[in-house]
Amino acid sequence: MSEEKSDSTLGLTLTSLLRARSLSMRKLSTLTGIDTATISRIVNGKQRAKPDHLELFAVHLGVPTVQLFQAAGFDVSMPRVDHPTDINTSINSIREILQASNLIDHQFTAELIQKELNKYEPYVLTEEGKRIILNEFWVKIANVNGTGPFIDELKKMYHLYCGDEITLEKRAVLGSALLYFVSSTDIIPDYVFPLGYLDDAIAVQLVLDRLQRDEE
Repeated sequence: MSEEKSDSTLGLTLTSLLRARSLSMRKLSTLTGIDTATISRIVNGKQRAKPDHLELFAVHLGVPTVQLFQAAGFDVSMPRVDHPTDINTSINSIREILQASNLIDHQFTAELIQKELNKYEPYVLTEEGKRIILNEFWVKIANVNGTGPFIDELKKMYHLYCGDEITLEKRAVLGSALLYFVSSTDIIPDYVFPLGYLDDAIAVQLVLDRLQRDEE
């Protein structure tokens, strides 16, 4: 889609959404913190919307972020995954698409996810941490509808975490991925469908890599 056409499509989409929700550009500006003049230029095709703009519009207009990304001309198509358990291949394919589409930036890095995992490791060995995982894991699995290249791995991790024949160190590492999955602290928010569970998948990948290194 050409840049001119995509700007026009986004403008029409935003205009329709504002009208349907009885919102003015000024009100949307108040909700999002984006200057009214900037919103006006985006709606009128005089300024290209940034990913941050689109995410805020989606939240406050109540639509999937992917809808606005598509209207803005971003390629957000997902690769087909014939073998869901091949987690490394599938995650890398998705990341390449997102990076090519400029949909992830400094806010999304493996280093940030690893820092969260490190923070969770001691907590998941506590009674409170274990209770959160036991109470919320299957609820979150149900909410995801069992899809994603990382779901099977998460289920294996859960059963290992709950078992008796593993070391405390391994339980802490496994639990960090499980707690990241059930927690609301996401590098990519879950509402950014279909991108929202990518960081959960990468958290699983990081933990699998860590466990493999420890075994070696």
